[in-house]
Amino acid sequence: MVRLRIDRGRDDQSKRRLRFIFFCFCLFGVAVIFRLFQLQIVNHAVWAARASAQQEREQSLFPARGNIFMQDSSSFDGVYPLAINRPQSFFYAIPKEVKDPARTARLIAPLLQLPEEQVLQKLAKSNDPWEPLQHHVEEETAKNVSALALAGIHDLPEPARYYPEKNIASHILGFVRFDGEKGVGQYGLEGYFDTLLAGKEGHMRSIRDARGEEVGTFGGAVDPAENGVDITLTIDRNVQFFACQALADAVKKNDASGGSVVILDPKTGRVIAMCSAPDFDPNAYGEIKDPFVFNNPAIFLDYEPGSILKPMTMAAGIETGSVTPEMTYNDKGYVRLGIHTIRNSDGKANGIQTMVQVLQKSLNTGAVFVARTMEKEVFRQFLENFGLGKSTGIELATEVSGDMRSLAKPGEIYTATASYGQGITATPLQMVSAYGVIANGGVLMKPSIIDALRYPDGRIEKRDPVMVRRVVSERTATLLSGMLVSVVREGHGKRADVPGYTVAGKTGTAQIARRDKAGYEQGSNIGSFVGYAPIENPKFVMLTKIDRPKNVAFAESSAAPLFGTIAKFLLEYYKVPPS
Repeated sequence: MVRLRIDRGRDDQSKRRLRFIFFCFCLFGVAVIFRLFQLQIVNHAVWAARASAQQEREQSLFPARGNIFMQDSSSFDGVYPLAINRPQSFFYAIPKEVKDPARTARLIAPLLQLPEEQVLQKLAKSNDPWEPLQHHVEEETAKNVSALALAGIHDLPEPARYYPEKNIASHILGFVRFDGEKGVGQYGLEGYFDTLLAGKEGHMRSIRDARGEEVGTFGGAVDPAENGVDITLTIDRNVQFFACQALADAVKKNDASGGSVVILDPKTGRVIAMCSAPDFDPNAYGEIKDPFVFNNPAIFLDYEPGSILKPMTMAAGIETGSVTPEMTYNDKGYVRLGIHTIRNSDGKANGIQTMVQVLQKSLNTGAVFVARTMEKEVFRQFLENFGLGKSTGIELATEVSGDMRSLAKPGEIYTATASYGQGITATPLQMVSAYGVIANGGVLMKPSIIDALRYPDGRIEKRDPVMVRRVVSERTATLLSGMLVSVVREGHGKRADVPGYTVAGKTGTAQIARRDKAGYEQGSNIGSFVGYAPIENPKFVMLTKIDRPKNVAFAESSAAPLFGTIAKFLLEYYKVPPS
């Protein structure tokens, strides 16, 4: 009886053990099924992505940035590069691969223009996976370094933008800032046309075997890069170079803070030259401490133009029939408008004067006289029709519209001061474009700096001249041109004249409005001259501007001589026979 109970106890214990083992197997099976469910169903996308990352590789294909050219009649194809791409390399080291750090440093340091000790310190970091050595290494230097075949020294192609003319046309171009392999255009044409110039980035997907080596493209998944658009400008290389050099000399001679020159073809609005000082080298834009220098003063820095605006006032008077060139008024040297008194710049009373003499002597009182012969709204509308108060739409970044808000204020004083270019602002481009109206028989043309766009597929988009509007009649333009010729021959513009030619133009010496508060800078001015030649068939219209000259008081001694120097070059360059 006792033995039977013992056997039954052992059988029960075995059964419990088997049930426990079976339970464990079931629990393990449930865990496996749950894990498989989690991997294959719940986290399928995550693991598929990880597998894809191990087996597939997606690589960006970077396009070549479009080139920028200017006109050059002396070159084989009629253009000259202003902005191009130049191959450069980025050198780095994998320290654990370097066999002899001291020898390696001694050989490559001079080529990379680095201190030998600095290179050696990097190569000696055997635990580092890689060490950067030098960016933007020129092609010839890169070849010399690679020819050494030093273990652990590697290089990668690095995109670079190159500007062969350096400072010439820097404000027109802007520059390209690189973030890794991707360049972003900043300012000027590089900024304005960044999307077109940059092109379209491509991609390529490939698969790798178990050893990590590529075995081909993944299903032919190649999205090729599309190179950027090439741009040809209206800028003439020879004129641009001469004008920029003449401006630099004038700024230095007059001990000025800066200046601008803008030259247009009045018949088409095409920009022949545009430069300002101070400028910069876009190849070394990182060395410029004040980013304000990057802005193009010809389109970004609006200023009170002063007396160069008087011809616009006179044109409005002649067009409306309220004045004629021979009409007279009595110049007392001042005009009182309520509590305000406006005086001539020289403080003189000239007595009976014609409208021709108003421009010759640049009489503020005469400009006020003309403005008072028409309604305020009529006067404002004429200035707007000349292109003031609204950006021209030229293909450059950072253009401003100028400011004519004072003409919306009640009170006659605002129209009076605007009649001689005070209290309102305009850019140099707006002013030279307004004079282009007079030179072009009364028609305003849209300023343009683009001659053509050449797309990667070979398509060429030629930019045709765009007429904006007729501003004044041809008769008014002809009469005003004659009056402006007399300014150059008998008035304040004598030093802008070119012997043997009929040059039309006007000087302007303007006060500089303070930026921090109301009023004007003491002892400072901006001298401007705007004109065109020859009067019979104008080949160019040009503005010259000198900012804050220290050794002259009026534009006739700063901007006018600069105009004369460049005008003489232009007339000879275009082979214009003397009048």
